[in-house]
Amino acid sequence: MAMDGPLSNAQTRDVEALLHPYTNAVQHRKVGPHVIERGEGVYVFDDSGKRYIEGMAGLWCAGLGFGDSELIDAAKEQMGKLPYYHLFGGKSFEPAIELAEKIKELAPMPVSKVIYQSSGSEANDTQVKLAWYYNNARGKPEKKKIISRVRGYHGVTIVSGSLTGLPYNHKRFDLPVDRILHTGTPHFWREGRDGETEAEFSARLAAELDEMIIREGPDTVAAFIAEPVMGAGGVLVPPADYFPAIQAVLERHDVLCIDDEVICGFGRTGNWFGAETFGMKPTSISMAKQLTAAYAPLSAVAINQDMADAIEAQSGEVGTFGHGFTYGGHPLGCAVGVKTIEIYQRRDIVGHVRRMAPIFRAKLDALAAHPLVGEARASGLMGGLELSPDPAKKAAFCEPGKVGAYAADELLKRGVISRAIGDTLAFCPPMVITEAEIEELFAPVEGALDAAHAWAKAEGRFG
Repeated sequence: MAMDGPLSNAQTRDVEALLHPYTNAVQHRKVGPHVIERGEGVYVFDDSGKRYIEGMAGLWCAGLGFGDSELIDAAKEQMGKLPYYHLFGGKSFEPAIELAEKIKELAPMPVSKVIYQSSGSEANDTQVKLAWYYNNARGKPEKKKIISRVRGYHGVTIVSGSLTGLPYNHKRFDLPVDRILHTGTPHFWREGRDGETEAEFSARLAAELDEMIIREGPDTVAAFIAEPVMGAGGVLVPPADYFPAIQAVLERHDVLCIDDEVICGFGRTGNWFGAETFGMKPTSISMAKQLTAAYAPLSAVAINQDMADAIEAQSGEVGTFGHGFTYGGHPLGCAVGVKTIEIYQRRDIVGHVRRMAPIFRAKLDALAAHPLVGEARASGLMGGLELSPDPAKKAAFCEPGKVGAYAADELLKRGVISRAIGDTLAFCPPMVITEAEIEELFAPVEGALDAAHAWAKAEGRFG
């Protein structure tokens, strides 16, 4: 957020000490950070005391909002009891066991085992290693390629960053690495052909995936990874026919289906997992973010029985399972995760999302008629407004991202934190948001869009 006047003491210290993710460091040095001081419910407050409704739940993750006393108490209790331990060499502790049992109970597939990490990136890195290890275990050492999708987001480590299909995650980082491929994006509004139905579009993308696997050689392709809804790609909601069509291709070629639920998991789409919402049939699942409602870093990978059996047997031959992280399954994260799921169940958060989703969607749909909006889309309590210089022609701006960033900044000035993903204005509020708070979230959006529209016209960005 651009600041007027000289930088404050905290801003100056930040500029001299921190390298910020997803930030233009040159511009940041000029304007300084927006310093957030505290949070309460669906709101955060900056160091000047100004209140903002957190329309992105932080980074898609603060599902229970800020300051939940039950989660804070659970963290304090665990810190006093066992502040750290590990799962290496057969060690264990109750929160790790209980959380794995809860994940097995809730998962949309029969889960055999759960392995922990600290972030979604680490979870998806683990997914790739497990797919490779699994295929070695079953005598298929050439079956190693992983197919992701253009505009998919799966993390920023070397391999998960390669899975991510966004230019900024590859440019100047020498990514993607070998063995990683990218197929088409299920964004019907942008990618559908004239006269093509959603079912035909889905069938075409499935055929393109089939052709890619055949071209590469089915014996070389290990897995396909996908988010149920593509979050950082722009809140892209797939057509209803998409995943069933894709699933048939994967099954035909013995390709694993990795379900990246880092954003969609634990109620966000109106079901416990996005796979249930969109008809995915995963062989393994990555989860993070709302696993702990973002109160502690934790991620997990859940695998089916076939993979678990092969991995266990392989570790017996090798002598150990040579993978794991110092903080994977940290007692604090696991204890908070146990309490988080308990709260989700007791407070019926999934039911609440289902009740709020039509209200949320209606607010987005009402903005679809704005002259700057090309498409409004949503699933559960995540949605986006894709901005366009000519919505009728589904046109893109000549300099992508400028108008979206301006609109998000205008909305910030009006007390709402959103996120500009290119020229899509994204919303993903805490799942505890009320109808009145949804009204508050969207009340200033039209004014922000009006300001962005006027600016874009004045700047000649419609040419």
